[in-house]
Amino acid sequence: MNMAMQPTLGAAGEFGGTVGPALDRSPSGVGGSVHLPDRWLAALLQRRIDPAAVRLELWDGSSTYGGPRQPIGAVVVGDRRTLVGLAANSDLWFGEAYMNGRLGVRGPLEPVVEALSALTSPYPSWRERLKLALAGDNSEHKSRDNVHHHYDLGNAFYQLWLDRELVYTCAYFAEPTMTLDEAQVAKLDLVCRKLRLRPGESVIEAGCGWGALALHMARHYGVRVRAFNVSREQLEYARDRAAREGLTGRVEFIDDDYRNVSGQFDVFASIGMLEHVGLRHFETLADVLRRCLRRQGGRGLLHFIGRDIPRPVNTWITRRIFPGSYTPTLAEVTTRILGPAAMSTVDVENLRLHYAQTLAHWAQRFAVARDQVRATYGESFARAWELYLAGSQASFATGCMQLFQVLFVPRESPPPSMTRADLFASPELHA
Repeated sequence: MNMAMQPTLGAAGEFGGTVGPALDRSPSGVGGSVHLPDRWLAALLQRRIDPAAVRLELWDGSSTYGGPRQPIGAVVVGDRRTLVGLAANSDLWFGEAYMNGRLGVRGPLEPVVEALSALTSPYPSWRERLKLALAGDNSEHKSRDNVHHHYDLGNAFYQLWLDRELVYTCAYFAEPTMTLDEAQVAKLDLVCRKLRLRPGESVIEAGCGWGALALHMARHYGVRVRAFNVSREQLEYARDRAAREGLTGRVEFIDDDYRNVSGQFDVFASIGMLEHVGLRHFETLADVLRRCLRRQGGRGLLHFIGRDIPRPVNTWITRRIFPGSYTPTLAEVTTRILGPAAMSTVDVENLRLHYAQTLAHWAQRFAVARDQVRATYGESFARAWELYLAGSQASFATGCMQLFQVLFVPRESPPPSMTRADLFASPELHA
């Protein structure tokens, strides 16, 4: 999975084209004349984003842009309500107004969004601190609803723009010329090599998506996998694929929550699931690790979107895209999950630039399929997803978000290898 913030206007020339449909400068029922208070408020917002070289343009075409160079693009505000909303709470209103056609971006979407994202303060605002304090409770029932909201949009939707394996997490571009399909297979294999999988071992996977990793592990490494998921659409696809590929006896896809994992296993893997756990349930995940991973020879890997400092997920993202999500810091993972589970961290890698590149591929594919998406889900949905993908790419490119892979073992167990040399000795996927 993926989640990230989209740009805010509340943080501290010529350009062509508009990504998506052109903005209607006078949306139905609003618009009208621009008055002095409108210009004053727009000027205040413009001063905040001048360093990004992005022009703020009102619905009459006016702007007070005074940035240091020719603007790279423009944020076009369609009406007074949107202007006030941006000033009051841009974390929410930028996304809401964009998806509803009340705000547009003139010029290439991703560079404009990235420039705005780079202005994000390194310190959380009072509103963000309050949101952290009031974080919701991801019960089993609530978690299932949250997953259904995002992942059960229909497999056909994701097939339009993901790779052929349907991997909805960060790819690994071991070579700069790799295609998205190649980079996603490389990521699957990187995870397997980091875990040093051996034939006959047992693996538990918490949150399996459409089953690509579980099937890759069984096919190429000879392990047995129990994969947990609560998305009906993903499970149906994964089970059908396992049957078609003759792997049903080696991979079991289970419709259940990670909290209900039972038994003991050699390996624990979680790729893109941790973001759905929620800070209040980190101790629950620690209990799962402590009881299910063999104390001698066991090892596990967490692959997750994270941050450098504690901060909630963008308000618009949690409302429209990923309800109940939280992206933790490394410190929160080690002190609230791995430490209480009596696990030792043995390797950490940050793949954030790989995720920025992955998102660029997704956005390009989504743009090609946009008309199909709009026909099925509507214009607002299509605009929301193009902004979500562009904002996510910008967040990883600018370092607002990180992508961590953390390898760990039970405290009394030795690391699976003394060095990283074996990870890179044979970069090609073996048969």
